[in-house]
Amino acid sequence: MSSIEDFPELPGHAERVLDVVNQIPAGRVCTYGLIAECLKDRFGTGSARLVGQVMSRYGGIGPWWRVVRADGTLPRQLRTDALAHYDDEATALVWRHPTKVDLTRALWDPLADA
Repeated sequence: MSSIEDFPELPGHAERVLDVVNQIPAGRVCTYGLIAECLKDRFGTGSARLVGQVMSRYGGIGPWWRVVRADGTLPRQLRTDALAHYDDEATALVWRHPTKVDLTRALWDPLADA
């Protein structure tokens, strides 16, 4: 995993997204949309698409596996790597879909923790 020092001129919006991502507790996840809502609440701007772009470019700086789609999944190419993290952190998964996070048990709401 990279560190923030690897990106000395991180754009402001990326820094804000990653700040929220770094607050997600181990074993919990947050959706792109909830992160966007949090950014809108705190800074007046944000979108799930922007969160996705930041995670695609800079996600390696933080716990990228804790940011999932609204249905509890990650893009297919990330699922295998994420499973090791989910196992280490005891993240709740859907029993019949072992690459899907159980959002009823694992969802973290950044606005509720603010």
